[in-house]
Parts: sequence; C-alpha cells; structure tokens
Amino acid sequence: MICAARTRQQLRDQSEPGVQTISRPDMASALIEPEEDYRIGSGDLIEIQVDRAPELSGTFRVTASGTLPLAYLGSVIARERTTEELSNFIANGLRGRYLTNPKVRVAVKQINSHAFFIQGTVRLPGVYQIEGRPSLLKLITIAGGLANNHGSTAYIIRGIKPQSPIVEGNEARSIAGSKPSSAAVANPRSPVPEPANEEDTRYELTTININGLLKGVFNQNMFVEPGDIINIPPADVFFVAGEVQAPGSFPLKEGTTLRQAISLAQGTTFNAIASRGIIYREDPTTGKRQELKVDVSAVMAGKTEDVAIMANDIIMVPHSRFKSVGSALLTAFGLNAARYPRRY
Repeated sequence: MICAARTRQQLRDQSEPGVQTISRPDMASALIEPEEDYRIGSGDLIEIQVDRAPELSGTFRVTASGTLPLAYLGSVIARERTTEELSNFIANGLRGRYLTNPKVRVAVKQINSHAFFIQGTVRLPGVYQIEGRPSLLKLITIAGGLANNHGSTAYIIRGIKPQSPIVEGNEARSIAGSKPSSAAVANPRSPVPEPANEEDTRYELTTININGLLKGVFNQNMFVEPGDIINIPPADVFFVAGEVQAPGSFPLKEGTTLRQAISLAQGTTFNAIASRGIIYREDPTTGKRQELKVDVSAVMAGKTEDVAIMANDIIMVPHSRFKSVGSALLTAFGLNAARYPRRY
C-alpha cells in the first residue's frame, strides 16, 4: 500500500502528457436507447471514476484511433467495448499493481461516433447523435417529419471504408463488430492503427420509395447506419405554358402523363393549336434540351397514346393567330351565339 500511495502522489504531481480531460461531464446523451449494450466509438466522451484514485478519474474523449490516453495504463482500447467491458479492463490493469481491489465505473457522457445526417424536405434537418441503429422511418420522425413539398424518394448515401486490422498480442481482429480479445487485457498498451483515410472511402447509394413507406410498404423501411447521409429532395415539378387556362408549375407524381398535365392546367384555351404541342425536355445525360412534338388534342381525345411526363418538362401549347379574331367575337357575343348562328 505504501508503494501504491507513492505512485498516486507522483501522478498527482506529474500527469502523463496527452491525457485529455473534459470539464463538461453534463453533456447530453443519445436520443434512442439501443436493444443491446452500447459499444463505444471514436469521438465519444467517456466518464471514468476510480474509487480512492481521483487522479485516474475524469471525463475523456476517445481518440480517432479508438483509444483512451489514461494515466498509469497508457493508451487503452475503448472502441467497440461496452462500458462494462472497459471498466473491467481498467480494473484488471490496476489490480495488484496500483490498487488492491479497484472499483471502476465507466459511463458514456456524450455520443459523437453515431452521427446520422438528414437533409432535404424534413422539418428539422441536421445531424443527430443516436444510440443504436434507427430505422429510416424513425429517423424521419426524429427530424420532425416530412415537409409538405417532400418528394417520393429518399436517397441514402453510405461510406464504405476498408477495414483496418487491430493487432492485440498474437491475434488480429477487425474493428467493426468484434469484441476485444483476452490479449488486450494482458497488454493494455497494444498498438491500435489509425482508421482508414477519408480519401480511401467509397460510397454506395440506396433509394427508398417514401410514398410506399408511408402507405405501409414496410420492406422499404431499412435500418440506417452511423455516418449515413439521408437526403429527401423536394418533389419534382413540371411546367405547362402557353394557351392553357391555368399555366404554371405542378408537382410531378409518379406516373403523371400529358393528359393529366393538361387537365391540371384546366385545359386549353380557344386560341390554342393543340395539335402542335411541344414538350421541352432536358437530357439527363448530356444536359441538352430536346423538343418533342406532341398532338395534345389527339392525346386528350384518346386517339393517340398518352405521353409520360418527366421532371422539369415544359409543356408548351402554342397560340393561333388565325383564331384571335374569332376569339374576340366569341368573347363579345357569347360562345353559344357564335356556335349556333341564327337565320333571319
């Protein structure tokens, strides 16, 4: 006990370099409780309390390599350990050499390694620290739900980094989804490699049908992973211009056709040459504008096949100069009088 007391006094007078003590132990915890014990990640704030050893207690941040720089024990592997596993590891390292019967308590004060990014047409876009693996539907709910102008598709961007091996004693394991080996307990100063660089990260894209999810198609309700970026763009639109009763922009729903577009614009006017309609469409590959000629009157009458409308299409119904005089007469005398002339 005398040696232990001297060692503690030496640590009080001269702390090891590199120890990061955080003076804010009241940081907020995660939003969601997991179904299993939480495993510590890089960037998390960890509070460690060692009875009868205040010089070893404090709040520390897990380094990018997944370690905690602790006095006396050196760099301790914290990543992928639960709080119970970490407390047992620290207690075993102190037992006999520093304290006779050490009692160690470990708590996660702030989770910084489980960040989920959601942007676009949600009411509260931003970064959310969530414990566990929430579903897409739950994450949207946490972000305040969908805005009124939400689109029909959610895009999930996920980074894929090459796994770095962690060597502990004579064993090697992967960082993701593994528990610390017994060799780490015997050697608390085992080296931990730095994580893969950001430039080595590759990304995969997953699309989810939001409309189907909201209608009960729950096979679209996938689980999201920490670091995922969820983007829900606003609804696509198309435009109807020219000789229609109500020109303007309209939200594009899945399966919208030319007949529906003209109906949304409340039909064509008397001055329209509906047989010479044009759809201006941008090629998504080249970005060049295309002009598609369509017979609007034939489509509306069901004589020709309907045309599918794409995002940002501009439907133009041209004006007829030859009908301008007749239009003025119809306006002046009434449509029925011009349509059914009387004989005197």
